[in-house]
Amino acid sequence: MTLFLGIDIGTSAVKLCLANAAGEVVASADAPLGLQTPFPGASEQDPAAWLTAIESAANALDGTLRTQVSAIGLSGQMHGAVLLDAAHRPIRPAILWNDSRAAPECQALEEALPEISQITGVPPMPGFTAPKVMWLAKHAPGDHARISHILLPKDYVGLVLHGNLSSDPSDAAGTCWFDQQARTWSAKASAASATDATWLPPVLHGTEIAGTLRSDAAQRLGLPAGIPIAAGAGDAAAGAVGIGAVAAGDGFISLGTSGQLFVTTDSYRPNPASRIHAYAHTLPALWFQMAAMLNGARPMAWLANLLGRPIPDLLAEAEAAAPGPIFLPYLTGERTPHGDADIRAGFWGLSESTTHGSMMRAVVEAIAFSFADAQAAMAAAGTQSDQLLAIGGGTRSDFLLQMIADVMGVELGRSDASDVGPALGAARLARIATGAAVEEVATKPEVSRWFTPAAGRAEALAPRLAGYRALYPALKSVNAAMR
Repeated sequence: MTLFLGIDIGTSAVKLCLANAAGEVVASADAPLGLQTPFPGASEQDPAAWLTAIESAANALDGTLRTQVSAIGLSGQMHGAVLLDAAHRPIRPAILWNDSRAAPECQALEEALPEISQITGVPPMPGFTAPKVMWLAKHAPGDHARISHILLPKDYVGLVLHGNLSSDPSDAAGTCWFDQQARTWSAKASAASATDATWLPPVLHGTEIAGTLRSDAAQRLGLPAGIPIAAGAGDAAAGAVGIGAVAAGDGFISLGTSGQLFVTTDSYRPNPASRIHAYAHTLPALWFQMAAMLNGARPMAWLANLLGRPIPDLLAEAEAAAPGPIFLPYLTGERTPHGDADIRAGFWGLSESTTHGSMMRAVVEAIAFSFADAQAAMAAAGTQSDQLLAIGGGTRSDFLLQMIADVMGVELGRSDASDVGPALGAARLARIATGAAVEEVATKPEVSRWFTPAAGRAEALAPRLAGYRALYPALKSVNAAMR
């Protein structure tokens, strides 16, 4: 049996997926990752931790299956700044997508280059790579002076595995340096953001081969040496390939640490006012529109950890609980629709009758309400869908998917491989890179369950959605008063 390995560098875990020639999941494994927060608003990871986690997950896969791998594809969290010296060694920990330190630099970048939103598809935001480099130039000039190369997380893993510097259009798209229409690095954006254009790697389509597996890496992972490695994709675009969203109009929601509402388009359609990300796809001649929420399904794990209780138990209690408090889920700020790195989460309406279950219910509602906001922003950008597929770890919860379907008024489809997501897309890109047609491999999964909007539920939830939307400006004013 010929197999293809997908490696996805997530925020909370590394996931590996083995797929067959038809692009179907054969086996998967994962290994956890931790975050470092050296100061408020910071979010970092040691790139060495990604390599350790990949090795751990690979060793959890059957050894015989690993010997049958004929190509590798890569996926990873977008926007992360992996800064390398001239010897390709990381200068410092990677600054991640949910890091909010560079808010002032975003404003400075827009002032320096007013047309940047039209070039790069969305206004500058703190989590993007370019503002982080500007922050380093001001606050850590010694580190900035040592930069010779800048990579995204999955591209750094690629460098270790095959030895070459490269990226793909979808990951490059999230840096704030990429000209989405031309699908190349923007000299103007680089010049405006304390970035030497020579630091940026060559850009290959995700289906192109970036290199071959080095013998030392092959030995550590139990894989055949010399097998090709596809350039791969940022996690959003890899998830699209994994779920078959490879034609104009195909769409899905992603429920991981972050959240996305994603629709593939056949042209570049920026709409900066809506804070919808208009990005180049990893596949040629395709783009996508994406509402990007920093918090996704993460607030469920946050609350469970805070209360010291398992998520499934809290979800069961939440489903049985009556509506209670309202929760704003912005633990790490928000992108779509607010573009506010400073806003934080909060409960409103706590009382002596509040229970763990009613708090989790409020969290589930808030995740659904954030997708309602994303849907409204997408509609303002001219894109609407009445049926979407769903991927990510959050899809394990029937209660959450039904709540989102009810609030958005759309059908949501879950497949048996929904929680594999970008790792499967990466494996499929590996298969395409070795000669298969996109339409042959990047097929839509068989839906194991459809979640259909329940009659009357949107109307019943409308007052709570209105309260949720009123809570953001209220807490924003609290933030302002405390400065």
